[in-house]
Amino acid sequence: MRLTFTVFIAAAFGQPSLPCAAQDVADFYKGKQIAILVGFTPGGSSSLYAQALTRHMGRYLPGSPNLIVQHVPGAGGLVAANNVYNTAPRDGTTFAITGRTVAIEPLLGNKNAKFDARQFNWIGTANVEYTTCALWHTARVKTLQDALSSEVIVGGSGADATEVVFPKAANKLVGTKFKVVLGYPGSTEILLAMERGEVEGFCGIGWTFLKLRKGDWLKDKKINILYQMSLEKHPELPDVPAIIDHAKTPDDRKVFEFLFAPQEMGRPFLAPPGVPVERVRALREAFAQTLKDPQFLADADKMGVEVQHVDGEQIQQLVERIYASPPEVIARAKAVAE
Repeated sequence: MRLTFTVFIAAAFGQPSLPCAAQDVADFYKGKQIAILVGFTPGGSSSLYAQALTRHMGRYLPGSPNLIVQHVPGAGGLVAANNVYNTAPRDGTTFAITGRTVAIEPLLGNKNAKFDARQFNWIGTANVEYTTCALWHTARVKTLQDALSSEVIVGGSGADATEVVFPKAANKLVGTKFKVVLGYPGSTEILLAMERGEVEGFCGIGWTFLKLRKGDWLKDKKINILYQMSLEKHPELPDVPAIIDHAKTPDDRKVFEFLFAPQEMGRPFLAPPGVPVERVRALREAFAQTLKDPQFLADADKMGVEVQHVDGEQIQQLVERIYASPPEVIARAKAVAE
């Protein structure tokens, strides 16, 4: 009788009754604060995506919790991933955005990667990114062919970051002569180092980032895109070589395919293992709804970030496929990344 009366009141006042699981989620999140950990320094694209989410995603989560950003930079997003896996509460009040290659670090033998990426609850990605190797206009090297005979100094953060692993792979699988200088906290600092002449390039910067936030560099020809790192060329860069097409052998190409598979993740958001299923579902649904929200999209456009949603279940399946790669391919990828 009480249930019938509740439903009647809800209908009378135009308020749909919530399913039990949704009501439980709403009760949990009401008055709570959700932390989005960003595995990079402020100012980069990952930080901007997280900041935009904090302004809009709460409207789509049951209970309308408040969201905040916490920067946890280090090792190309690895510090944040370790935090989420080993330290963060497993109740749905914390999730993170990390580097897209973080998921394969355990497979590459990185002892600092203290997680199994299959166990994360992947929420989704905000953008499918195509990574490029961009050199400052003063660099002597102008083409991929030049990079086979002349040394190029590029910047990197941690030893396991995209902009470090990919140039090393190019050296061993194609024959380039990249020298990676480590120690920069994030992309913002590497780009500044390019301008100052400390390094000649950044072989791990997204095409979307360049065209939307460094359009003046492209227009004024301050940078030269040496090649792109993806399974296929970006439609907007038909004349820029794809490094995968320059692998020396079919087996070398398979290694590139393994290393570039996480590119489909773009800007991945992940929650800890063990979060209750109904809260994971709520986070995924709220994330998806937010990325379609007109206010969020206007916010993203103003900040110069592109939005392309891939849902958490697809990311989860991608990670499973990567972990099921042939052992010999994983072994060779591990060797080239060292």
